[in-house]
Amino acid sequence: MFSFLHRNNFQINFLSGLIAFLPLSFILGNTFININIILFLVTSIIFFGGNIFKIKYNLLDKLVFSFFILIIFTGIYNDIYFIVNDLYPAGYNTILKSFFFLRYFLIYLFIRYLVERNLINFKYFFISCGIFSTFVCFDIFYQAIYGKDIFGYLPPEELRKLSGPFGDEYIAGGYIQRFSLFTFFILPIFYKDKFKKISFLLIPLFAVIFLLGILFSGNRMPFLLFLMTGILIIFFHKSARKYLIHLAIILPIIFFITYHFNEKIRDNYESFYERIINISLVIKSGDYKNPAFDSPAYDYLREFSTFYDTWLMNKYIGGGIKNFRYYCHVRPNLDKKAKFKCNMHPHNYYLEILTETGIVGFFIISSIFLFILYISIIKKYFLNFSNRDNHLMVPFMFLFFTEVFPIKTSGSFFTTGNAVYFFLIMAITASLAIKYNLNEKN
Repeated sequence: MFSFLHRNNFQINFLSGLIAFLPLSFILGNTFININIILFLVTSIIFFGGNIFKIKYNLLDKLVFSFFILIIFTGIYNDIYFIVNDLYPAGYNTILKSFFFLRYFLIYLFIRYLVERNLINFKYFFISCGIFSTFVCFDIFYQAIYGKDIFGYLPPEELRKLSGPFGDEYIAGGYIQRFSLFTFFILPIFYKDKFKKISFLLIPLFAVIFLLGILFSGNRMPFLLFLMTGILIIFFHKSARKYLIHLAIILPIIFFITYHFNEKIRDNYESFYERIINISLVIKSGDYKNPAFDSPAYDYLREFSTFYDTWLMNKYIGGGIKNFRYYCHVRPNLDKKAKFKCNMHPHNYYLEILTETGIVGFFIISSIFLFILYISIIKKYFLNFSNRDNHLMVPFMFLFFTEVFPIKTSGSFFTTGNAVYFFLIMAITASLAIKYNLNEKN
């Protein structure tokens, strides 16, 4: 009790608790995410004052800072364009969005400081991720059995998806994919000796629970990313291989059993396969004006295709964050007779960054991604980076890899949930990699 109340311990536990609260905040919604982040930023400043900005800045930090400066610049430029040409009634809207987006740079900067000075107890975050990922899975199972989840949410009959505690947002599979991985590392990292024997039983059990949770959620891309992350960890990380290698046999069996006996899951993945085939045929033929292209079977490709003409309107510095929804509707070559014209964003991080921050922003963010992948995955597994204490970094760096994986559909990069998750994972991955690289040199 007294050790907890010690000033340094209190600061570590309080900030670690706020970070650990994030998995629950994602379930509760954007309001709670924002409150959580504001508390984290304010208390960090209260605890450490101006010292929090006194980190050892490197090339990566400067690239991240330049990306946010570009966002503000292009926001100002586009709002001036809207006002001068009387095109957008909510003047200065892009400027405000751009300045509010700066809070994610503060998240990155504060995490860098806290990790550099060992002021985060990651055990709280890992355990929280495990608890709430498991909760979401069992809530989905309950919803699949009884037709509603424990909060009374009813999934619409026409959809082959289950939302669990997320109500009318069908993102449960993405939540499990993003947060469940930390569960597998709780025992090997934080309770290595105490629970060594049961780790070989619990880790496969949780893998089965999470796989079924994603399957029943109906979110297909998270299912593929979950499998890809597991395969990468088994292939690259020897320490985790002994816990996960037998899952290479168990998980395919579970998938095929579920696929065979559950009609909704079977229809969901059969339609997914058909869409991939149809999209491949359209891309191969190059016939984007075919009337069949306007059917729901091609919805992903139609969303992607709206990107190109929209990007050409502001190809160097972009149209400003969250302005795709405006420029897409006034783009050249818009077929006004088509049933589908535009969505809120092009459903891919890279395409969205290109349209909203241009070639300059795309180059900066790509450089950031490559820099982090180099100092984490490449240095660790290809350049004999051998620090024995860096197992903590493993789930973060592989989740970062799947988050920036270019060939996938995604939500908007600039929304609250995606931005908080992305910059949190990015900041921790980069900070741990930088710290371990320094330790390796020393």
